[in-house]
Amino acid sequence: MSGHLPVMLQEVLASLAPRNGGIYVDGTFGGGGYSRAILGAADCTLFAIDRDPDAIARGAALATACSGRLTLVEGRFGEMLDLLGNRGVTRLDGVVLDLGVSSFQLDQAERGFSFRADGPLDMRMEKSGPSAADLVNRLPEAELATLLWELGEERHSRRIARTIVAARREAPIETTGQLVRIIHGVMPRDPSGIDSATRSFQALRLKVNDELGEVERGLAAAAELLGPGGRLVVVAFHSLEDRIVKRFMQNAAGRSPGASRHAPSAMLGPAAKPGFRLITTNAQRPGEAETLANPRARSARLRALEKLETA
Repeated sequence: MSGHLPVMLQEVLASLAPRNGGIYVDGTFGGGGYSRAILGAADCTLFAIDRDPDAIARGAALATACSGRLTLVEGRFGEMLDLLGNRGVTRLDGVVLDLGVSSFQLDQAERGFSFRADGPLDMRMEKSGPSAADLVNRLPEAELATLLWELGEERHSRRIARTIVAARREAPIETTGQLVRIIHGVMPRDPSGIDSATRSFQALRLKVNDELGEVERGLAAAAELLGPGGRLVVVAFHSLEDRIVKRFMQNAAGRSPGASRHAPSAMLGPAAKPGFRLITTNAQRPGEAETLANPRARSARLRALEKLETA
């Protein structure tokens, strides 16, 4: 696991506060960095979920070393209610989610997640279902442009979609290198230094894996499973994910913007007492030393929530 650096590890542990006898979920096992640290911080039980079969295989040695305290679960964290219920677990003391793509997935060219190395245009975390190549080669131009705009926040989405459609008429787009060359051919260089293919690759990955839908389902499932005093800690890496997390946590803690007193909802009487409190009123960001050591941590935002004893 030498290639994997868990982001904001100390901040995650401080927010999660693992305790002896607790039951926890690492919903995005990845390289096992958080799982290893949680198990080292307390004599607790941990269920580690990952939809990527490669991640589950990588964790076998750690599970063996932890003598029954770590259970690896292949599946989506959005389905944790069923995944854990099937194992007799209905109450948790904490959940941690590290959203997005893992370093292992990015660094393996054959997985097709990165625009920095040529490989099959895949991006499937579960290695099943439609791939990024399927989307690029089959979506109508208007749908492709909408996808790049909504999930990649790509201002030049129409131009890119038009060029992709023209290119695929000549030959199927099957590799990351092909797609990068197409995008670079029509995109101006970004003065910030960000590669001009970044947003398009993000949009395709989010769509292939339904990542934003998975975040919404995972947050709801975690909130339902947490017992009194249980904590939910989430690390997000881009604005679309973080917006969902922020809104969910604020609503759970009764911090959503107040409605007009003339709105119909105001006639229903006082709002229900919130069942959670915010541990982080604003997102925590990694320190300078961490971002220098691990540039991928630059965009990380950590938010945390605790279930109230009276909830």
